[in-house]
Amino acid sequence: MDFNEVLAEMAQAIKGVVKEDWSVVKSTANDFLQDSKQRWQLLVSMRLNNEISEDNFKQRLKNEELILESNLHAIAIITKAAAQAAANAAIAVLEKAVNTLLRIP
Repeated sequence: MDFNEVLAEMAQAIKGVVKEDWSVVKSTANDFLQDSKQRWQLLVSMRLNNEISEDNFKQRLKNEELILESNLHAIAIITKAAAQAAANAAIAVLEKAVNTLLRIP
């Protein structure tokens, strides 16, 4: 898995949701994605090696989604709904990448 590519796709997912607010959100979103990279790599590795269950992985992804949402909403330029949608879209990209590797539809 090319994690830099996944992070770029996650950023694009956020951009697709926040649209015209991207210029305001971009720095915070990219900083968060880069700061989270090692933690997510460990989480993905643990899942791919069956060190954590699918349920545990999904719960941890939900936690990451809430953290991202909080970071985006803290900017106070976008609404809570937009922050939530952007976080959902970004984490969905990560989950899809892992599911592809695990061959889970």
